[in-house]
Amino acid sequence: MRYLFALITMTLLLASCQDRVVVKPASQLRLEYPEAVYSKAEFDCDYSFSVNQIAQLQRRNNCWVNVHYPAIDATIYLTYRPVKNNLDSLLFDAQKLTYDHTVKANKILEQPRIDPINKVYGMFYMIDGDAATQSQFYVTDSINHFVTGSVYFNAKPNFDSIFPAVEYLRNDVRRMMESMSWEE
Repeated sequence: MRYLFALITMTLLLASCQDRVVVKPASQLRLEYPEAVYSKAEFDCDYSFSVNQIAQLQRRNNCWVNVHYPAIDATIYLTYRPVKNNLDSLLFDAQKLTYDHTVKANKILEQPRIDPINKVYGMFYMIDGDAATQSQFYVTDSINHFVTGSVYFNAKPNFDSIFPAVEYLRNDVRRMMESMSWEE
C-alpha cells in the first residue's frame, strides 16, 4: 500500500510539471564602434595632437582640454602645465594620481613613450579593474611642456561591462601620445 501511494504521488508530481525546458543561447553585449579616423586637434595652445573625429573638443582654461565622446559617454581630460623647474613634482603628481587607484585596480600596466626626434617622453597607464579611470598618461618634452590625461566614463566603473569602450579609448590615447607635438 505504501508503495502504491508513493508511486501515485510521484506520478502526479511528475505529471504536474509541464513547464517545457527551453535552452537559451548565451547572451553577450555587443558594442561596436566606428573605425577611428584622426585629424589634428586645432586650438591655440603650446601643444597639439591627433584626435578621433567622433570626439568633441571642449577647451577649458589654461589650455586644458576635454575630449568628449558622446556615443560612448566618456571623456579624456587633458591638463597642460608649463615646466618651470618643477618637472620632478609634475611627474610625482602624475604617478601618484595613477597609483591612487590601486585600491580598486586589479593591475596597472605601464607603457613608456620615448620619442627623442619629436621630444615627447611619457608613460601610458592601463588600469584594469573597477577603478574610477581605466587609462591615464602623461607626456612631456622635459623642458617646457607637461600634459596629463585621464579617461573617465559617465557610468559606475564595471570593468567587464565597459571593456570594449576601454579598449577603443586606449587606442585613441595611444594615438594622442604618438602624435603629440610642441609649439615652440
